[in-house]
Amino acid sequence: MPLYEYVCGTCDTRFELRRSMERSAEGTTCPRCEAPAQRVLSVFAAVTASAGGEEVAAAVGGMGGCGLDGGGCPCAH
Repeated sequence: MPLYEYVCGTCDTRFELRRSMERSAEGTTCPRCEAPAQRVLSVFAAVTASAGGEEVAAAVGGMGGCGLDGGGCPCAH
């Protein structure tokens, strides 16, 4: 089951929920203040081998954004 990241627009709390893909679009509330929370893009890292054989790690994404323009999401452009 996928792990989704959320942020509360009221208290700025970040939290994760493990839920099925079928429920991925469902809303949720903040566990801290119970205000509505919005799903955000999560950061993940990919480890690959370079042409020389060394392992290379690269962070992709960024706490609620794609990393463009200092962290903004491409959907907002």
